[in-house]
Amino acid sequence: MSGTSLDGIDSALMDFSGDLPKLVATHYEPYPASVQEKLLALHLPTPDELHQSHLLANELSHRFAHSTKLLLQTANLSAEKVRAIGCHGQTIRHCPESGYTLQLGNAPLLAELSGITVVNDFRNRDIAAGGQGAPLVPAFHDKMMRHPETHRVIVNIGGISNLTNLAPGIITSGFDCGPGNLLMDAWIKLHLDKTYDKDGAWAASGTVIPELLQSLVDEAYFHLPPPKSCGRDLFNMQWLKQKLRGNEQPADVQATLLALSSHAISTAVKRYSDGAKEVFICGGGAHNLTLMDSIGKALPDCSIQLTDSLGLEADWIEAMAFAWLAQQTLKGQCANLPAVTGARHPCILGAIHQA
Repeated sequence: MSGTSLDGIDSALMDFSGDLPKLVATHYEPYPASVQEKLLALHLPTPDELHQSHLLANELSHRFAHSTKLLLQTANLSAEKVRAIGCHGQTIRHCPESGYTLQLGNAPLLAELSGITVVNDFRNRDIAAGGQGAPLVPAFHDKMMRHPETHRVIVNIGGISNLTNLAPGIITSGFDCGPGNLLMDAWIKLHLDKTYDKDGAWAASGTVIPELLQSLVDEAYFHLPPPKSCGRDLFNMQWLKQKLRGNEQPADVQATLLALSSHAISTAVKRYSDGAKEVFICGGGAHNLTLMDSIGKALPDCSIQLTDSLGLEADWIEAMAFAWLAQQTLKGQCANLPAVTGARHPCILGAIHQA
């Protein structure tokens, strides 16, 4: 899994032989700055973007193959023992309103380099059926974290945050809440040349700007009903700069961006998961102590915990989910949830590239 944060590659080795999937080993491979810069550039129209995107897809596939090799070395396992790689690819455009989403990665090349069958392109089949193509992880959340009696909500905070509503006796629902880490990461990179705000310390040093926060939450996306999904196509630095007057203190803007992420998540829980008793957080944002504290204060009637307390490490849920989605593809089983994505019917997701 390589997500909207553009920080690197999460590789998870999964064992599906038991009643529930088991995480065997993990490996994280950070992207160098040069790759991050290329990816960011391709999020907007650029000269020769078609050629550049294919070159970068090949480069990413070499990196995916290297990450796979190191993961298998960690587990002391040969490639022949692995049924398939579920490769999400790196999103550079997500435009379901235009009928497509684009994740970079050359799956045939990855199969050739790794010697392992590759399943990729998980989102476009759902979009073809009229869905958003996202979020896809709620189906995995449902399998792994649903409780028969307790109303739970799972919140993944990556570059974008998404919510899964697991209410007993009710069909699973979910959607993208809005920005998670991506605006905060971009802002601290611009001003302090850091890739992320460790523990939310810089945001904690600032003061929320009420007028700016109001301008941000007035964005039409937050007021759309589900199903809905979003990405850097909407929430990016250009979007933010249009909201700024230019005289704000950088730390205050960071505090306001954290407040935006907290507001998007907590408002979504209140509006669409009324009565929830437990909220479990996963994704990189789970390590932002200031953000976690803000969400907790906004949801005083909910128990706020990491998914680690359920035996599922917060950093690896999404990579685990795409391994599971690949398994569903190989088994010929539908894996999208129409109540989440808005698709007209369940679909078998993904394309298979045999080794």
